[in-house]
Amino acid sequence: MTMNLIADTAATAGDAAQNDHISALKFITCGSVDDGKSTLIGRLLVDSRAVLQDHLAGVQRGGEVDLALLTDGLSAEREQGITIDVAYRYFATEERKFIIGDAPGHEQYTRNMVTAASQADAAVVLVDATKLDWKNPQLALLPQTRRHSLLVHLLRVHSLVFAVNKLDAVEDPQLAFQHIGAALAQFAQDAGIQVAATVPVSALKGWNVVDRHSGWCGYEGPSLLQILELLPNTPADTGLPLAFPVQWVEKFSSSSDTSQGRRVFWGRVAAGSVQPGSAVQVFPSGQLATVAQVLDHARRPTTVGAGESAGIILDREVDVSRGDWIVAAPTQAAVAEDDFDAPAAVPAWPGQREIKATVAWMDNEPLLAGRVYWALHGHRWVKAKVRRVVHRLDINTLAEEDAERLDPNAIGHVELLLQEPLPAAPFSQARVLGSLILVDTASNATAGAVLVN
Repeated sequence: MTMNLIADTAATAGDAAQNDHISALKFITCGSVDDGKSTLIGRLLVDSRAVLQDHLAGVQRGGEVDLALLTDGLSAEREQGITIDVAYRYFATEERKFIIGDAPGHEQYTRNMVTAASQADAAVVLVDATKLDWKNPQLALLPQTRRHSLLVHLLRVHSLVFAVNKLDAVEDPQLAFQHIGAALAQFAQDAGIQVAATVPVSALKGWNVVDRHSGWCGYEGPSLLQILELLPNTPADTGLPLAFPVQWVEKFSSSSDTSQGRRVFWGRVAAGSVQPGSAVQVFPSGQLATVAQVLDHARRPTTVGAGESAGIILDREVDVSRGDWIVAAPTQAAVAEDDFDAPAAVPAWPGQREIKATVAWMDNEPLLAGRVYWALHGHRWVKAKVRRVVHRLDINTLAEEDAERLDPNAIGHVELLLQEPLPAAPFSQARVLGSLILVDTASNATAGAVLVN
């Protein structure tokens, strides 16, 4: 049940975890309602001494410290005793820096959880032992536990940890952990989810959260915090051809230097890396150019890789606007000596108008074939029409069911037809190029998160 993935990770990332105090681990806590997510984060903050005494004095309820109030900052959250929006907290140990996102468990706020997971390196999915038929070896997991685990997997969150909470409140915690752990392992296997670890915890009492509670529930592995200290950051997509979405165009046309373009194109590298001398192409215009300079966030000349912000200056004036992409230049296909029909150059990221994708639907109105939405890809907006709803994923059986619509919080497969081509790629290959957001054209509300298949 313990640490196959953690052991593998320690070999490659252990040194970085011990010596690199700059690269923080971004992780979220998710799961069903009232599983103890906010309390767990509060326990992490208190036991790692990241909370001052005067702050603790301000989160008391009935004369006792209520750990959940450390993250439930909205007045509505405190009144209702639930998490509504994602709350971020920061703390550090001697080994690692952390950024925690406390995601809501209610189905109504699934969109907030998806937003947090899209930027996370790891996810801790809490499971409340008291809500399950823990005496039954064939127990059924809660729908939100399944839904959030599937969303974390679909969003390519690099590491997933199951934390079985509230085992101190059941009669036989060891049997409960055994049965719940087996159910989680079976679910993960059926869904193709790789699990870093499954650990028993008591967020209320602090067992196995920061410090180990040796032997409890028959578990002899590391505490949750010790597991998190060893998890790797999400690797950037640096081994791919360059893809750079232009976010802002800076003009300095008063410059007298005509040896290169007189505009800086700013954005964050989505894939690959960019350096002076790189041959590039502008999407969608198709214009070719060469990179003259690359600036980092402090305007220092450098080479910039995926996940980092950069400013690109081209060798000549090229029409580039916000929403365009600067991508690696096409590569010429190999041609035989006696072949007079030379094939066209192969683009690094070809434009797509027809997309097959997995969508996590978050709008209150169902997703139906024929409806038109705004699609945001990088910083480019295009109209997208739902050609067909192919399947709906049953979160309990993981079966693909034929469907004509996707209701709120459903996950399914769809076919989209775009008004203009986009340099989209499979999400499993490139996270940024493989993700889109659908926005309702009337309300401007975020309607769905799209992952290109």
